[in-house]
Amino acid sequence: MKPDARRAILPLVSRPHPRRAAEPPDAALPAADEPAPRPALKVARALAPYLWPKGRPDLRWRVVIALLAMVVAKLLTVWTPLLYKALTDGFAQALGGAGEETGSAIALAAVAVPLALIGGYAIARLSAALLQQVRDGLFAAVSEEAQRAIAVRTFRHLHALSLRFHLDRRTGGLARAIERGTRAIDFLLRFSLFSILPTVIELVLACLILWVTFDLRFPAVTLLAVAAYVGFTFLVTEWRVKIRRRMNERDSEANTRAIDSLLNFETVKYFGNERHEADRFDHAMAGYQAAALRTATSLSWLNAGQAVILHLCLVALMLMVGFGLAAGDYTIGDLVLVNALLIQLYVPLNALGFVYREIKQSLIDSEKLFGLLDIEPEVVDAPGARPLSVSRAEIRFEEVGFAYDPRRPILREVSFTIPPGRTLAVVGPTGAGKSTLSRLLFRFYDVGSGRIRIDGQDIAQVTQDSLRSAIGVVPQDTVLFNDTIGYNIRYGRPDASQAEVEAAARLAQIHDFILSLPDGYDTRVGERGLKLSGGEKQRVAIARTILKDPPILILDEATSALDLHTERDIQGALRGVMRARTTLVIAHRLSTIVDADEILVMEEGRVVERGSHAGLLARGGAYAALWARQAEGAPAADDVAEEAAPKPLPAAD
Repeated sequence: MKPDARRAILPLVSRPHPRRAAEPPDAALPAADEPAPRPALKVARALAPYLWPKGRPDLRWRVVIALLAMVVAKLLTVWTPLLYKALTDGFAQALGGAGEETGSAIALAAVAVPLALIGGYAIARLSAALLQQVRDGLFAAVSEEAQRAIAVRTFRHLHALSLRFHLDRRTGGLARAIERGTRAIDFLLRFSLFSILPTVIELVLACLILWVTFDLRFPAVTLLAVAAYVGFTFLVTEWRVKIRRRMNERDSEANTRAIDSLLNFETVKYFGNERHEADRFDHAMAGYQAAALRTATSLSWLNAGQAVILHLCLVALMLMVGFGLAAGDYTIGDLVLVNALLIQLYVPLNALGFVYREIKQSLIDSEKLFGLLDIEPEVVDAPGARPLSVSRAEIRFEEVGFAYDPRRPILREVSFTIPPGRTLAVVGPTGAGKSTLSRLLFRFYDVGSGRIRIDGQDIAQVTQDSLRSAIGVVPQDTVLFNDTIGYNIRYGRPDASQAEVEAAARLAQIHDFILSLPDGYDTRVGERGLKLSGGEKQRVAIARTILKDPPILILDEATSALDLHTERDIQGALRGVMRARTTLVIAHRLSTIVDADEILVMEEGRVVERGSHAGLLARGGAYAALWARQAEGAPAADDVAEEAAPKPLPAAD
């Protein structure tokens, strides 16, 4: 059964249909690939280097100047209520002291100082606002550089992770985690630096002004209210963190189901399961909707509680000043000062509540991103690993044992040698371990026991890059990039010329087909190459490997998707390519490996027979039995002719 078909059928078997409602609204799909959440402190520590980028003095100067602009802006912000008090008292004194008979010139002189203070007040407010914009403009480059650096680091790390990780991952959920994480980084960097620190500075300065201008009761009430505000915010936000995390899980689940369904569009159509897929997606979105609603409702409760605390504090201080004003201890300017100072302080306090909530939520959004970075690659270069040196390209498997799961061994003490420039074919029933040999040689996994050597060098002791550059692979299931045919062939060697690309295409018997297309080598192949037939994709893969020109070839059922006529043509081309290379062929059609120098027959992870095609047939063992079964199932000539008929390429999007 094809992988796409398995993915379509398994959900129907393993999960009840949504219309039969056995799955609770909050049920989440298991995600073997999801990393464990990273503690908030570790996330903050991981972000710290991006605030002071190493080797980037230009960005460091931006951070310094942005911080200076922030401090000056905050000093001006705190100073403006004092100017407001002075100009209020000045106007009150000037207008109260001037009699009705006072001349206009004398009245104008009396209000000259308050009028000047208005100019100073306006300049201070404007300067503070402009400095904030300067701060944000300077720091933008630091934030954008950090986002780019973390995104590239994550991308490289994902490519460094093992094949096992990528086989277990859920692409939609993984993409969503990376998207949310990188989006959260800008907020974490910007607001942790330019909201929390300035708010603390402003709070300290405001309390000093209240203490000096009035008495100790005023800063005490203010600090008590701030403590209640911060405590309430932290307590409720910690409760909301769990709700937010659940919402993210539902978001990832819905995205995963949508992407998986769209990637398997044809399979959905084959089984007429459009309604089933829509129901599954709707079920996932219902879970997200419920979690998002709880998030919004809890935010309303948080905002209401914060508003009550802040306004109670404001009323208390205003009453204290009001009683003092009635007793003649304070002036109208003092009342204005308290009102302006507290309202001005509540703006960053409100922002502090918002920032804390958002920082916590951003930490949740980015914890999976940094959790991905905590996953250690399963296959790593050994300390002091050297580049592989290929002179003869001899391959030796020495007592190799391997298991994907320790409870189920796949290979058991497999030993063989492929002499330089020779071809060894491996055949056997499904599950015998044939394709595992190619994965181990390419070092997608490390062997459990034994060794694999190339020209006497243990591949576990050489660099992965040098090993993989020496090996060309034509896989059984060819997946192409959603780009042009030319790009996909050139992927074997990105610096190749157009002439070299066309030469490789000729050897793979696909050049004439490409020229018959309206856009030629610029024809786009669609998602995963779905606009090409299986045989056409396979020939592109062969051309790509020919262009790479490696000394070692792995053909993992490389012609399995081709009709017999095309297969014979390509086999001739492949024989020419294989002639000067050491080649490992994983074969299903035995007719394709009759010319191999040696054939291994594997069963249950062991080599049960080896020899030439003729010798194995004469022995009458497992190979002869496989040959007889395939000979009985050979297609009729009419079927072959129909299979070989060319298929038109669908129009590009």
